[in-house]
Amino acid sequence: MAKYILEGAGSINWMAIFALITFVFVFTLSIVLVFKKNKTDLERLENLPLEDDE
Repeated sequence: MAKYILEGAGSINWMAIFALITFVFVFTLSIVLVFKKNKTDLERLENLPLEDDE
């Protein structure tokens, strides 16, 4: 049924739809991974620029 609805909508740029779906998937995945990250790991990464290399 969805196929017939999309065909009736006129010319659809399938590459643009694929790019949009890919972007939404990657963005959602990155947000989920950020919120699942361990707090101690994030604090260690926060302090990396402030630490001495010596």
